[in-house]
Amino acid sequence: MADKTLLRLAKFAVALAAVVVVLGAYTRLADAGLGCPDWPGCYGFFSVPETAEEVLVAETRFPGAPVEPAKAWWEMVHRYFATSLGLVVLIIAGTAFAKRAPTVPLKLPLALLVLVIVQGAFGAWTVTLKLWPQVVTAHLLGGFATLSLLWLLCLRLGSGSSWQVGLSARTPALIALVVLIVQITIGGWVSSNYAALACPDFPQCHGVWVPEMDLAQGLNFAQSVGPSYLGGIMDSEARVAIQVIHRLGAVAALIAIGWLGVRLLQTGSILAWPVIGVLAVQLLLGIANVVLVLPLVNATLHNAFAAVLLLGLVTVNYRAYRGRPTVE
Repeated sequence: MADKTLLRLAKFAVALAAVVVVLGAYTRLADAGLGCPDWPGCYGFFSVPETAEEVLVAETRFPGAPVEPAKAWWEMVHRYFATSLGLVVLIIAGTAFAKRAPTVPLKLPLALLVLVIVQGAFGAWTVTLKLWPQVVTAHLLGGFATLSLLWLLCLRLGSGSSWQVGLSARTPALIALVVLIVQITIGGWVSSNYAALACPDFPQCHGVWVPEMDLAQGLNFAQSVGPSYLGGIMDSEARVAIQVIHRLGAVAALIAIGWLGVRLLQTGSILAWPVIGVLAVQLLLGIANVVLVLPLVNATLHNAFAAVLLLGLVTVNYRAYRGRPTVE
């Protein structure tokens, strides 16, 4: 039997990681990623400077970054939760190492510990490199990876042991997972380059099916370090290219995950409708981002449901490949 203490810790870490992912999305979408121009503190303080004296000191230290308490607080709250998650993962790794029992995974907790340390570094670089899109996108992917691996740890420790998946769902499950990871990566590139509203209409873009695009600049992953990328520096046609690619990725995800949903329905898996339902909500949220001109809550939910969908596909793949799948 799996260790119950470790399972409880892992479940708590999943919930905490979900909060960190959502807070990170909100912070990025609210343009609060540089709410504190330094790291790990905020204008040289352990908290957000708020008194007149503290604000004066802060703006003297960073004359090019006027204090905006609301944005600074979002950034610091995100850091507090991320730090707490790191401590919980450290406890999980320590607990797994101390037990070293056949039913207790060890490599996965240690890999998670390494990942959260790397995530901390990317969090620092996000600020010090002034929202460099490559780092912002990598930091986003690291957050999703941390959440997914923590959930995988829960599955390894016995969560969802009654959720059966047929052998015939293996191939569509793997394809759906790969397509979703690619789509999340593209979504991160859209967000880090401020291209979410590059196409102001839907389903067309600027009233046409094939708009003017600059694919070379839009897919330039060698942008230089130096300028502040707050608000983005790509021109309109480059951002249109990124947005169009993201929309095409959504079509690919609909086909791949829809195929998986059909296979799960055919085999009677309890996971079928949750996967289909979350996919439908995610697509509607993506369309609403454009139609409603990127409401902050809607855009944050779009990130959150991407995480939920990813966890669903991780679950399906685990049950299909490692969880004694049923044979039709």
